[in-house]
Amino acid sequence: MLSVISPAKTLDFETPATSATHSQPDFLDHSQQLIDILRNYSPQQLSELMSISDKLAGLNAARFGEWQLPFTPANAKPAAQAFQGDVYTGLEAASFSDDDNAFAQRHLRILSGLYGLLRPLDLIQPYRLEMGTRLPNPAGKDLYAFWRDTLTPALDQAIAESGSKVLVNLASNEYFKSIDTKRLDARIITPVFKDEKNGQFKIISFYAKKARGLMAAWMIRERLNDPEALTQFDVAGYAFNPAMSDGDTLVFTRSESQVS
Repeated sequence: MLSVISPAKTLDFETPATSATHSQPDFLDHSQQLIDILRNYSPQQLSELMSISDKLAGLNAARFGEWQLPFTPANAKPAAQAFQGDVYTGLEAASFSDDDNAFAQRHLRILSGLYGLLRPLDLIQPYRLEMGTRLPNPAGKDLYAFWRDTLTPALDQAIAESGSKVLVNLASNEYFKSIDTKRLDARIITPVFKDEKNGQFKIISFYAKKARGLMAAWMIRERLNDPEALTQFDVAGYAFNPAMSDGDTLVFTRSESQVS
């Protein structure tokens, strides 16, 4: 069983990694192609392309300029610890033991606009390139065209190598759209997290993102490989709600009184 999550815009390359081991991303040749394209964009053009401020555009132009191979622990950091933000607050990859990391390497993947598909310990350098970016490239008009035919078989292989043909989709729609799900030989389970607000259960983005990270970490720490056991997830006040669930869309709810 494999789970997949989205990356984060917020990065931390200052805090040292807690893992002594690391791996290399599988698609650095693809990343280099994108870097070569992006280096032709001025900061102003990057601002328009990515809908970001001039300050952020300048930062990312510098990042693309400084990006270089080979990746080493001196100039790069394991992806699951470099990414910050709500999902990664829940994941807490810096607290993983060596055994946790070994399991995560086989059972967790991160989708990325620049790196394609990452294992948690794959080294990355700083970047910002969301999967929904309409960046013209030799394969088409956007990053979906660039990545889909590469990532779909790669994810399919990772699912098969995880031990059971089950994919737990904890990624956002923007990122999961990079996969042609019809070509996956797998059962796809999509957890949904809803919090109570004014007496109704709703998806609240901040909480839902953190919950995806919490579930990914729980699956790793529990060494989960049985999809039926997903309904036992009970972290941070969430509980499986069979009445709201439908088939392989598993809904977990949390009452207002349980929010800490």
